[in-house]
Order: sequence, then C-alpha cells, then structure tokens
Amino acid sequence: MNDNLFAALRASFPADLDSVAIETDDGLCYSWRDLERGTAMMAVLLESLALAPGARIAMQAEKSVEALMLYLATLRAGYVFLPLNTAYRQTEMEHFLSDATPAVVVCSSANLDWISRIARQHGAEHVFTLDDKRSGTLLDQAAQCADQHTAAARKSDDLAVILYTSGTTGRSKGAMLTHGNMLSNARVLKHYWGWQRGDVLIHALPIFHIHGLFVAVHGALLNGSKMIWFAKFDPKGVLARLPEATVFMGVPTLYVRLLAEPGLDTTAARNMRLFISGSAPLLLETFRQWTERTGHTILERYGMSETVMLTSNPYSGGERRGGTVGLPLPGVSLRVSDERGISLPPGAIGGIEVKGPNVFSGYWQMPEKTKEEFTADGYFKTGDVGKVDADGYVTIVGRSKDLIISGGYNVYPAEIEGYINNLPGVAESAVVGVPDADFGEVGVAIIVPKPGAQPDPAAILSSLKAMLANFKIPKRCHVVPELPRNTMGKVQKNVLRERYAAPG
Repeated sequence: MNDNLFAALRASFPADLDSVAIETDDGLCYSWRDLERGTAMMAVLLESLALAPGARIAMQAEKSVEALMLYLATLRAGYVFLPLNTAYRQTEMEHFLSDATPAVVVCSSANLDWISRIARQHGAEHVFTLDDKRSGTLLDQAAQCADQHTAAARKSDDLAVILYTSGTTGRSKGAMLTHGNMLSNARVLKHYWGWQRGDVLIHALPIFHIHGLFVAVHGALLNGSKMIWFAKFDPKGVLARLPEATVFMGVPTLYVRLLAEPGLDTTAARNMRLFISGSAPLLLETFRQWTERTGHTILERYGMSETVMLTSNPYSGGERRGGTVGLPLPGVSLRVSDERGISLPPGAIGGIEVKGPNVFSGYWQMPEKTKEEFTADGYFKTGDVGKVDADGYVTIVGRSKDLIISGGYNVYPAEIEGYINNLPGVAESAVVGVPDADFGEVGVAIIVPKPGAQPDPAAILSSLKAMLANFKIPKRCHVVPELPRNTMGKVQKNVLRERYAAPG
C-alpha cells in the first residue's frame, strides 16, 4: 500500500477532471486535469535532477497556484518540502538554508541574487525562480517534461515536510511531519467539519504555514472541492465572492477586517456553511460581533506546527464556545500537567500535552531537543498553558514562555488581557513580563485603543485593581496604535519584551 499523501489527495479528485479546481482572484481557472498534469511535470523535473533520497525542496515564493503545484509535486516525487515565509530576510534565510541544507531552492526572481548565494554556500545544487504571474525558470524547465507520473511509494512514517516554527519566542526549529501525520489529520477534519459534496472553499491564507497549506488545501483537495484563490487577503474581494462559497478559513485579523466592511451581513453569508478561525486567539468581541452580523458562529480550533490540528469546537452536535478552542479531535489524547508532570483535574491550569497520529516525529537534527519535548509515556509538551473544563472544552491561557513569575507568583498574561480587553475604549491588549530588581519580573500592559478612544493608562491599571489580585496587576501600561504581529497574526511578544524591558 502506498501511503504517499499526494496519492491520497489525487484519489479524491472528482471524476470530471475538466471541472474547475481553483479559480484565482484575477479570473484564471485551473481544472483538476491542470493540477494533475502540472504536478506530474514538476515531479518529473525533480526526479530528473538525480537528488538523494529524502532531499529537501525549499520554496520562498509568493502565493500562486504554481507554488501549490510545487508542494504537491514534491510529495508526489517523494521528496521533503520546506515552505518558507515570504517575509524572511537574509539572516533568517541563512539559518533555514544552513540548517535544512536543501538540494533545491525555489525563490522569486526579485530575490534570486542573494538567495542563490546563500543557497550555494550551503550545498544547494539547484536554484530556480518562480513568480506569481506564471513565470520563472522552474516553469520553463517543467514545461519540457512529460505530463504523466506515478506517485513515489512512501510509508506513513516517511518524512514529507519540514515546517519551521514561527519564531515569535526565539530561534525557529524545524518540525518534521510525515505523510501519515498530515493524512490522518486531514481525514479526521474532513469528517469532523462535515465536508460535503459541493463545498467551495475561499482560500485567502498564505501557503507557507500549516493553516493555509495543510488545513485549508488538504481539506479542499481531500473533498474534491473547488477553491476560490486569493493571492493576498482582500476584504472587499472576499466579501464579493462569499455568496459563491460555503467554507472560509481565516486568522482573527481577517475576521476583524471583514467586520469593518459595511456589506457584511446575513445576505452576504447566506450560502456559507462554516467559518473557521485559528493560528491566534479570537477575541470574544469578534466572536460575538460575527454572529450578530452574519448569523454564523465562528468555529475556533487549535493546532501547531508540530501537530497539525489538535482540538476543535464542534461542527454539529455541540456548542461552539467563544474563548475556547473546543474539544480534542478524535484520535488525539490531551492532558494538562503541572511542572512535575502530574496530570491536573478539570479547571486547573497547567502545561498542555498531547499524543496522537498527527503529532510530529521530532525536530530536524535536534535529537536532544526532541527528547526533552516528549514525556516518558510519549506525550508532546506543546509549550502552551491552558485548562480543560468539566465538559472537555480546552481553553488556552498562554505560552509557557510567556508566563510571568512575579515575586514567586505565576501570572498568566492571557488572563489579564481578557480583563483589559473588556474595559471601555480598549480594542486589544498584550501583557508581557520584563526584568525587575525587586520582583524578578513584572508585567507590562500594551494597549491598542478603539477608534476615537483615548484610554488613560493609569485608569486602566486602577480598574484592574478592583478585579484582580495585586500580584497580577501590571506595573506599567502603554497605549500604542498597533501590536507587532507575524504574518499569521500572532502577537510577537518577544518584540514587546525587548521594547519595554527598560522603564519608561
């Protein structure tokens, strides 16, 4: 039996290969036959390069259907795909290319000079260009290749992708995901989220990240569903295409921007079946506003680079609870443990640990780090802090790296942020710990005001004193126009810690 992920996705293509698989925001239509032929030609090209078994294919290129084809072709040929954020610059690329030592690097022609130099320094034998307008040396060479290809035989535990962690808290590590990790998760989500015949997905996410490349793409392909493809998120454009779709996946920032569009209402969302949010916490206010405006309740879920999806609010047969990430998915075992590794009862806050067929095989070339991150009985320590209530719903409280230990007390920033976000005039907030001579660490609150509001930092702190224990109260408060975020919408708390380390 061939457990190649591509083979499973290809088996789900509809019988009519000439029907539309992907329609782009600039009006191009790609059929399922185009995906079949395009991935075959790229796979034949890769095989013609006589690469070593397990060779890595790195891609840092703008989002395009051809970039998606390269990912699928890499799986098809049995090599290992390495997607890289298009925002990464020279120092970051130096780290990834020296660490993963890809045999093939694909980049935009605008970055060819400096990327090819780094790539060659670290042993890359081939550097191709790929641009977002169906051009580049990769496509020129693939066009000369045969358009038929048999998917390479792969076992479930064979490596398929190395996905570098987002790096919001430190140096990125390469999470190794197998064909089985991703296929098992895609099959679970197909059932759990009720994918059905005729579903159409609006794809407005980047494809260098787990959310856009795995959860969204795998979901659509495994269901044989058409995708409406946006190279970059455009709220007006998405709103215009919403009546043609049934499924939308976004990060919270995308929902906030859609809520700013006056045309968003129940009529615009009349044909939608499901709105899914992840990759960063969804504010309760956004959750509630979306329901009021569209009549739909956002389904929030939780996953990470090392595990694909772990939990989800119910699609049917249960309540979607704002502020939670739902229940462990079928096949996922999730527990909350204290610092000694002892499992905690419902409602207690501790480190989230998980086990399941979706959990990665380890960090690339970091056996000791991998060993540290797994318990003796095989649970992965996610680094997330949270709790599970009596009904089994999981709430994320924060990252263990974000935990503030002030005067010996544990302070969870997400708890304080929840209170601050409910204060008048506050749009959102972030709380970080900074060094302090007396307490070891103290909290600093950084607040983004609502349009037209001018919250007073002293009044914010005073209000918190009426709600929280004194050791939880931030010692300083700053009002800023916006919080620094990475491309998936996660607040970069490492940046805030550096910025506000010194008083003032």
